[in-house]
Amino acid sequence: MCVRRGLVGLAFCTCYLASHLTNKYVLSVLKFTCPTLFQGWQTLVGGLLLHVSWRLGWVEINSSSRYDVLAWLPASVLFVGIIYAGSRALSRLAIPVFLTLHNAAEVIICGHRICFRKEKTPPAKICSALLLLAAAGSLPFNDAQFDPDGYFWAVIHLLCVGAYKVLQKSPKPSALSDIDQQYINYLFSVALLASAAHPTGDLLRAQDFPFLYFYRFHGSCCASGLVGFLLTLSALKLKSLVAPGQCAAWLLMAQVQLIGTSRPAGHLGAGEVFPKRKELKETGESRLWLCRCGGCPLLAYSQTSCGDGRRATGTR
Repeated sequence: MCVRRGLVGLAFCTCYLASHLTNKYVLSVLKFTCPTLFQGWQTLVGGLLLHVSWRLGWVEINSSSRYDVLAWLPASVLFVGIIYAGSRALSRLAIPVFLTLHNAAEVIICGHRICFRKEKTPPAKICSALLLLAAAGSLPFNDAQFDPDGYFWAVIHLLCVGAYKVLQKSPKPSALSDIDQQYINYLFSVALLASAAHPTGDLLRAQDFPFLYFYRFHGSCCASGLVGFLLTLSALKLKSLVAPGQCAAWLLMAQVQLIGTSRPAGHLGAGEVFPKRKELKETGESRLWLCRCGGCPLLAYSQTSCGDGRRATGTR
């Protein structure tokens, strides 16, 4: 049993690392900042894979009543806010900054327990919440690359995370299991994000995305959907096998591993890594420029920056 818990914990850490790095690559390096499409794609893949897993008998999804589903819809709205605002924030902030602000949601949960549920909270947990609040509050004053929009969406993200966990831990008994709740979240997110893609302008902006037909972009999007689903599945499995304290320890280990793996350059925008689309249009040879480099924009940029720009663009 201990070996099984360890394997599930390692799987969770691996999926946590891969999911955040893949999302960061798409959002900050490729700079695909269309969250309704990106998160809609991820939730669509997650919902389909969860449905297939249910049909194959790998997971159990219960037939829920309409009342239970409607009662969970406010949490599903918060789930959409979590992934949408998180996508916006992660595209602009470095991973350590994003994780620090994300963890500050624990302050909301602790405050709700003390103020509304009148629970006796251990002093150590209160001190931990205060330290998280102090760390998050000091970030804007010590961040050399302060981005107001990034911090704004990060605050929206942490508020949604805190409210979602408060609803999830509500004392009212729910007939929905964790898998049922996640399945409803997926279905609701796909419907809401798909309907919001055109009004928000993401659908039109995606047509002008410079790497829309690149296999790296396609592969990263497919990987993000698959790894996101595996992360959700491993997190739910870990939650069912270990105590909440052990689950928090695995999450801390995953975050430390993620911070150690992420590079400082991970928050750079695509304009600083790849040539701008406007510059390619000005040369009139963008297609040939990419073909000569095997369709790899990073290789093309490295060649031009090393003085081989004439050969890379096809000019003799």
